[in-house]
Amino acid sequence: MEVNLRPEIESRLRDLAQQTGRPAGDLIEDAMAGYLRELGETREMLDRRYDDLKSGRTAQLDGEKAFEELRQSRKRRSRS
Repeated sequence: MEVNLRPEIESRLRDLAQQTGRPAGDLIEDAMAGYLRELGETREMLDRRYDDLKSGRTAQLDGEKAFEELRQSRKRRSRS
């Protein structure tokens, strides 16, 4: 597989490879493995939350109402 990087990213990668003594390919592989692991965990979390909403285990919040409650809470705290 071939990866095309913007020149500034490639330059930073080369610098890091030189500083660490590790091949740039290893650094890219480590970075991608971490990113894909994180992406998978995020996807699983979103799927669980969606399932919770769909099943009724978690109630939906009205976004505007939630923000208004936060604003009111901050006003009360600032008056104290």
